[in-house]
Amino acid sequence: MRTSGNILARILHVLHEKAVSGVRLIDLDEHAALLLKEAGARAAFLGYRPEGARVPYPAHICASLNEVVVHDVPTETVLREGDVLSIDFGVEYDGYITDAAFTKAIGVVDQRVAKLIKATRQALEEAIRMCRIGSRMGDIGWVIEHVVKRAGFTVIDGLTGHGVGFALHEDPVVHNFGEQGTGMLLKEGMVLAIEPMVSMGTAEIRQQKNNSYVTRDASLSAHFEATVAVTSDGGDVLTPLVLC
Repeated sequence: MRTSGNILARILHVLHEKAVSGVRLIDLDEHAALLLKEAGARAAFLGYRPEGARVPYPAHICASLNEVVVHDVPTETVLREGDVLSIDFGVEYDGYITDAAFTKAIGVVDQRVAKLIKATRQALEEAIRMCRIGSRMGDIGWVIEHVVKRAGFTVIDGLTGHGVGFALHEDPVVHNFGEQGTGMLLKEGMVLAIEPMVSMGTAEIRQQKNNSYVTRDASLSAHFEATVAVTSDGGDVLTPLVLC
């Protein structure tokens, strides 16, 4: 599973570097496909059809811009200065699946947008520290919500993290809110995809025809994700470059 995560992290790092003004979203998807082929791995999203989706997912990555929170399909849309881009990516290698995401500002953005991205990343980092034996699922959700609210932003309703490993979405559900000391006990060997999704405005979302989700008030959003193994010392990040 660590090999799967390393492949994913290397590709995400390349996509992060290539995501600049003037680049088409479809170009990023095509580059991910090329790198996957070179690594002998498979895109976990391609052809995947989660519960409630109208059609199987048609691309290798999810590329969501601005008010689109998650699950948008890469198109010929060209990145522009001031855009906020979230890329979500899953890799299957030798039967093991990992999942990670990042958000990047394209060029110069105002301070509050930069703060949104930073707070979402920090929420993930703090949640990873909670992934130790003896913690509870509510501890993860609590720290995510605490970091986000402290920064003046909103955790998005209805979207969660999840278990991952042999399938893209496994139990348990990993909420981005919760109460300390409540919920499932974390045990060694559990692997979680933790993914705070955060809005500058409302917590409410709506689903679009292509199965992506947008903030109901069209406010900007951010999304970071890592695949994390529970250990006695805190989370062991299996997608190591995603936080760089």
